[in-house]
Amino acid sequence: MVSRVIPVDPFDLVIFGGTGDLARRKILPGLFRRFRAGQMDAESRVIGAARSDLDVDGYRAMVREAIAEFDPASARDSEALEAFLGRLGYVVVDAMGETGWDDLEREVNSDRIRAFYFSVGPRLFGELAERLHKHGMADHDSRIVVEKPFGRDLESAKALNATLAQHFHEHQIYRIDHYLGKETVQNLMAVRFGNTLFEPLWNSQYVDHIQITVAESVGVGGRGEYYDRAGAVRDMMQNHLMQLLCLIAMEPPAKFEPDPVRDEKLKVIRALDPVEPGDVVRGQYEASSDAPGYNEQVENQGSTTESFVALKAHVSNWRWAGTPFYLRTGKRLKARASEIAVVFKDAPHSIFGAEAGRHANILTIRLQPNEGIELGVTIKEPGPGGMRLIDVPLDMTFAEALGPDDADFPDAYERLIMDVIRGNQTLFMRDDEVEEAWAWTDPMIAEWEARGEPPLPYASGSSGPDEALALIHRDGRHWREIKP
Repeated sequence: MVSRVIPVDPFDLVIFGGTGDLARRKILPGLFRRFRAGQMDAESRVIGAARSDLDVDGYRAMVREAIAEFDPASARDSEALEAFLGRLGYVVVDAMGETGWDDLEREVNSDRIRAFYFSVGPRLFGELAERLHKHGMADHDSRIVVEKPFGRDLESAKALNATLAQHFHEHQIYRIDHYLGKETVQNLMAVRFGNTLFEPLWNSQYVDHIQITVAESVGVGGRGEYYDRAGAVRDMMQNHLMQLLCLIAMEPPAKFEPDPVRDEKLKVIRALDPVEPGDVVRGQYEASSDAPGYNEQVENQGSTTESFVALKAHVSNWRWAGTPFYLRTGKRLKARASEIAVVFKDAPHSIFGAEAGRHANILTIRLQPNEGIELGVTIKEPGPGGMRLIDVPLDMTFAEALGPDDADFPDAYERLIMDVIRGNQTLFMRDDEVEEAWAWTDPMIAEWEARGEPPLPYASGSSGPDEALALIHRDGRHWREIKP
């Protein structure tokens, strides 16, 4: 089976922060892979814009090195790489001043799609939007891509949305969350709404609870300055995990189109109950024999910023009343793993007796690594000796199920950038989604800041604080093991 590649119309993509870490690691290698796949029209161009004093040849050399470092397999296609580098331009631009803006205006083509990727800190979003407008590049066909964080609370999110709205309409603003570009996240919607098998069971009558885990094995590393201002709730819970919860809990949209999908996600956020103080556990990793602790990686010694959070949430609507959602995310945990587990209720009556044990069907959506979907079912253990029951997985690891031709799926950034060019906002957050997510998150943060309690310590390489285990154990349930 070979994936279909749908070309996009000619475009100019300007990457503000085009020499930065995100551009080097994700955006530019991703665009090169889309180029190799045949999705970039012959007239399309990518223009880096940054303060770095480079000429076009210097920028192309930098991009060549970045692709060789972060996607060495693709970089071996030297002919394609040289052709891609020939599509690159570069302009020295000062986001806070006037330097380079006239040059950029001359560089971009007004007769094609123009997209501007704000791969910079959020404090520059308003400045960039204003200058694009001032120099005539914010016309009705232009699009801007905005990286998180979308504010740090409700007030700042509203201010940011208002600033962008002064120069761009909502249909031109693409708030990117790379988790929504993952193959498995989109497949979740296909599994739910494309099969009659699951949707009739997708409610509190049949689902016992749902777990969403995003675990990282690394610490804050070089992001210490940013992370210590944000913490796990602002960095991960308010956006990534919130979006996953919405896709799991949402009602079927009328159509798979931007506003119908986002309308249903918004309803989920508005149906979330406030989180009770006793239903949140915050943690901070300690040093281990081979790795520094959190406070050794940030400037603010004695920081009370959390690197781990677990909570229990409730969606108060007819579909999910009484079904808890357990969410957790953290750094320096035992493995890098992201998954959604839909745990179905036990059969109402076991005909096999107590000795058969308890067996639950679990639908697991693996986001990383080894993207795939697995359904646990109960069968008889082979062999003589009576009716012994065991659980076995029906596994659809994409790379195995679809074959080698389809194993190299587009990276999330690749897919989302192509959606920007197509003008498809389905997988991007709308302004009201962002604000409602902060409206739910802010009281939780304010409550623990008012208490002044520090986060609980946990060992590096563990599953988080013991209290996080108790959060779910007290309900007679248990967290799924974090494993790669």
